[in-house]
Amino acid sequence: MTDLEGVLDAVGPRLRELRRQRGATLTQLSEDTGISVSTLSRLESGQRRPTLELLLPLARAHQVPLDELVDAPETGDPRVRLKPITRHGATFIPLTRRPGGLQAYKQVLPPRWGGDPGEQRSHEGWEWVYVLSGRLRLLLGDTDVTLTPGEAAEFDTRTPHWMGNPDDRPAELLALYGPQGERLHVRAAPAGRPS
Repeated sequence: MTDLEGVLDAVGPRLRELRRQRGATLTQLSEDTGISVSTLSRLESGQRRPTLELLLPLARAHQVPLDELVDAPETGDPRVRLKPITRHGATFIPLTRRPGGLQAYKQVLPPRWGGDPGEQRSHEGWEWVYVLSGRLRLLLGDTDVTLTPGEAAEFDTRTPHWMGNPDDRPAELLALYGPQGERLHVRAAPAGRPS
């Protein structure tokens, strides 16, 4: 077996593991990628060779770089290449590259982002935010708090919530998102005791 054959043979099990880590079914992945369930099944079982046309939508769906799907050799450069995403005027910089589980982002909210407190929304999962600079206003049910640098909040996203930047300067924060009830556990020293 050549090195290339070994790399290609390892793609199927890697695809199956990524899908399982996300908790997705073949049908859900088919809907996300436009690739038929039978093709996905044959890819995962090694009965079909992966092609670039199949791997690109799979890498997007699993939120991993293409070279991670094919286990490309290391290039020697240890830097992580972060590709910012802009949604609704806010910038999200992914800090994790693995699919499923907790996802970490640095977020930059422009001045007055979110406008006036809007409709509170809820969804499955947990969220944890830590303010690096600026301020973050958080409405969580009937609770209305403004977080300042060094403060964090953690909440079940099934509770209706809204966030916004109340200031005339950008706010920067770290955010961890947990899927379907996966929760981050934060440990801190009691008040008055050094950590």
